[in-house]
Amino acid sequence: MYFTSPTFGRLSLSDMLAAIERFVVDDRNGAYKLIIGTDSQTHHGETLFVTAIVVHRVGKGARFFFRRRRHAPVTDLRHRVYLETAASLEIVQTMQKEPAFSRLIDLPIEIHVDIGTSGATRAMIQEIVGWVTSVGYTVKIKPQSFGASAVADRYTK
Repeated sequence: MYFTSPTFGRLSLSDMLAAIERFVVDDRNGAYKLIIGTDSQTHHGETLFVTAIVVHRVGKGARFFFRRRRHAPVTDLRHRVYLETAASLEIVQTMQKEPAFSRLIDLPIEIHVDIGTSGATRAMIQEIVGWVTSVGYTVKIKPQSFGASAVADRYTK
């Protein structure tokens, strides 16, 4: 599994976790959040899913990494939102299996979902938020879900 960083280029999962750890060590007094969000877009006969991993030094910047996956076209919005959420949860679970993650265990984890109170996705809020919180994570929706709706979205185009 590989991730792309605008700063560091292509990285393995363990290299990405090491880069996150270095960012945190640079300012041990900072407050941090680990944010995972996925967005997708269907075009050219396929759906492109992009999962962003953001380590946010609150009030002082961030570093982000992303992973692209191509999928057969998914035209149903409900199905696509479920696949986006599942992709985010899968990445965080995979990260937690890495030995390097044990040094980041204290970082609060947020799952950012590209749904909001207006638009076609508003009917899904309760079930998606319930799903993510039931597996133990904090969930953010629009307009606070920048990991999915801004960072990941930027790389789906």
